[in-house]
Amino acid sequence: MNCRICGAPLPVGAMFCGECGSSTRATPSSRKRPDARPSDTTIIQPLAPAPSVISVPVDVSPPQHPVPGDVPRNENTPDVTAMDSESAGAHGAQAPAPAAVPSAPSPTTAEVRFVLQFSTGETVSVSGSGLVGRRPLPQPAEHFDHLIQIADVGMSVSKSHLEFGQHDGELWISDRFSGNGTVIRRPGEAALRCEPGRRYLVPRGSRVEVADQFFVVS
Repeated sequence: MNCRICGAPLPVGAMFCGECGSSTRATPSSRKRPDARPSDTTIIQPLAPAPSVISVPVDVSPPQHPVPGDVPRNENTPDVTAMDSESAGAHGAQAPAPAAVPSAPSPTTAEVRFVLQFSTGETVSVSGSGLVGRRPLPQPAEHFDHLIQIADVGMSVSKSHLEFGQHDGELWISDRFSGNGTVIRRPGEAALRCEPGRRYLVPRGSRVEVADQFFVVS
């Protein structure tokens, strides 16, 4: 009788092989160790760190409107100023100075006031910029006119959930990469989930859902 593992001869009545130490009942299939590696292993790439707060610039430069009576100049257009100077010199009189065009005031100079009515019962009147959250905290280089804290027992609202500001007399909000997101419900429109870091105009009468809480703009 030989060992079925190593093939060494076995004495009569032996229970174990003296060469490999295997049981006399052991077979190559019973001694095979199971593969500890799963067959459906998937390598998950590590997630990239969340980017810092993105401030999407809003173009606040007023459109350039042509002044009435102003004619586009090119190389073939005669110089009216030179012609007036020559004719004025010929008649011994000075050409009248062009009238100054009054500049329109910038629409961003005057800040409009908005009222935010929160689901927690608070009503806040705001103008300018601000942060809204469970414990809003600006970054070292940031400055806001308002820091509005929401009392959220369920802690669904992020510490600095969203920011707001004004553009051309309208209110805008921007989600600050919050955990549960921000949804805008404008009057007569479908719900809009905000992309973090982008600015969205919020007209009066809109409802802004901040996780489990919300506020209405008026």
